[in-house]
This record gives sequence, C-alpha cells and structure tokens, in this order.
Amino acid sequence: MAKNTNQLQPESKAPARLDAVDRRLLGLLANDSTLSYAALGELLHLSAPAVHERVKRLKRDGVILATVARLDGAKLGRPLLCFVQVITSTVKRARQVAALESLPDIEEIHIVTGDSGLLLKVRTRDAQALEVLLARIHEVEGVEGTRTQMALRTLVERGPSPHAAD
Repeated sequence: MAKNTNQLQPESKAPARLDAVDRRLLGLLANDSTLSYAALGELLHLSAPAVHERVKRLKRDGVILATVARLDGAKLGRPLLCFVQVITSTVKRARQVAALESLPDIEEIHIVTGDSGLLLKVRTRDAQALEVLLARIHEVEGVEGTRTQMALRTLVERGPSPHAAD
C-alpha cells in the first residue's frame, strides 16, 4: 500500500516536566537572557552551579531552543512588517514554499488551518521589496494566491509563557 505523502505527520511532543523553579527561571531568561547564573541564582535562591545544571537540562530537553537577541526591524532598515497567507494546492506545495526560508525578509513560516496552507511573517524595507518577495512566492509551483496584511504597530510580541497553563 502506497504511503500518502500529501499529509502532515503529527508531531508528538509531550510537555516537559517543569517545576515552579524551572518556570520562574524560564520567565527570567525570557525577559533577559544575559543574566549570569550567579544573578539568576540570587533571584531563585539557588547556587550558580544549580542554575547552570537546570539550564543545561532545559536545553537538553528542548525547552530552551536558543538564546537570541531580539532585533528592531525598523532600525535594521526593515520597518514594513506583514503577515502573508499563502494559498497552496497541496501540503506538498506548502512545503515547497517553506523552502524559501533562506530569504532574509521571511522571519517565520507556519503551516496553518483554514483557507491558506501557510502563514508567513515577513519584514521588508518598503512596499516595493514586499512586491518582489510576493512575486518570488508566486513563482513556486502550486501557489494559488496570497493575502497580505500589513501591521501598523506591534503592541505585544513575545514567546510562549513559561507559566503553567490553568
């Protein structure tokens, strides 16, 4: 029997086992990842080596994916923030669009439910650069169309909360 390769395989990611200290540590790191283990230890009432071991475990368990700097798009010459829905004919085609991830104007790519197959977060220098990017997306075989929304202002931008879901 042939395997249907046009369907997404579900990712099975069980939640990590986190205690209250882990969650507080994650909250502190999410707010300022430059804090030293000693400073974190003082805030958590732990030794620096104990904090270091927790951070190592959280990285090993895939809870902490990376330590990165949040950059200001406008100050980097990319003030135009848009969300682009890409309508594709099949999931396989959606994956072909996802191959455009190397383009620097594309910040995020999400496979989504609804009328479109993908949602892209893009940041460009101006409308003309956005037009060039959209033309590039439309060159991918199987792309049936796009819908673009421009963000006028960002009020909240953050990652997932480390606190337990109630």
